[in-house]
Amino acid sequence: MRLRDAERHVTHRRLEVHGEALMRYNVRMRGTLLNTSTVAAGATVGWLVGKYIPGSYQTVALHGLGLVTCGLGVKMFLRGKNPLIAALAIAGGGVLGLALGLNAGIGELAEWFKIHLGQSSSPRFVDGLVTSFVLFCIGPMTLLGCMQDALEKKIELLSIKSTLDGVAAVFLAAASGAGVLVTAFLLLIYQGAITLAARPLRPLAEDEELLSETTATGGAILFATGLGLLEIKDLQTANYLPAVFLAPILVMLGRKLNRAQKTAL
Repeated sequence: MRLRDAERHVTHRRLEVHGEALMRYNVRMRGTLLNTSTVAAGATVGWLVGKYIPGSYQTVALHGLGLVTCGLGVKMFLRGKNPLIAALAIAGGGVLGLALGLNAGIGELAEWFKIHLGQSSSPRFVDGLVTSFVLFCIGPMTLLGCMQDALEKKIELLSIKSTLDGVAAVFLAAASGAGVLVTAFLLLIYQGAITLAARPLRPLAEDEELLSETTATGGAILFATGLGLLEIKDLQTANYLPAVFLAPILVMLGRKLNRAQKTAL
């Protein structure tokens, strides 16, 4: 009897531990789940309403969003202190992204969703998915919001981002169709990964120089996204996504070079 009681106690304790771990995981993902929900809801509304909106009105709304995106990109870019970091990160990231076939890969994934979701007649499905993914995933609020969610159990930043993304999703989906709805799933994976990797990424969020140069690099990519929304130039912005990860690396390399020069002197 005592042995059975001990086994029951151990089993009960294991269930409690698993339950506590699951609760911590759910709490840590609250902001991302909220963001995913608002994007999905906004995209659904925009997709359904967009069917009844004339094409000329959709174009005006899309161009308006493009103007705001360009403005936001400029604002983010001006946060940087060293334009050379952003330039090197954008150039290197673009070459790396092209070599990896990021834009082509995301495009193929979008085509797969397009076919399997019965959206073959939607001409802007792929553009909508790629554009919305870049738009929703680039920017300091993504990183800082996920860090705050994971480490502080607060979702204030992601709540603000969720509102902005939800509104943008309405206009994007109205003009581009159901591709924006698929972005909600990709957003869940992307932000979920950042949230789960919060502790290793903490130095990036706490270092003002690293964050400002990463933000500036993301701003340049957002500006390019805005140009695409304005139908001025399609720069295949997904290829430049590695630049966001190269920027902090370049900052740290610059610091090491400066230390080496000072030591040599």
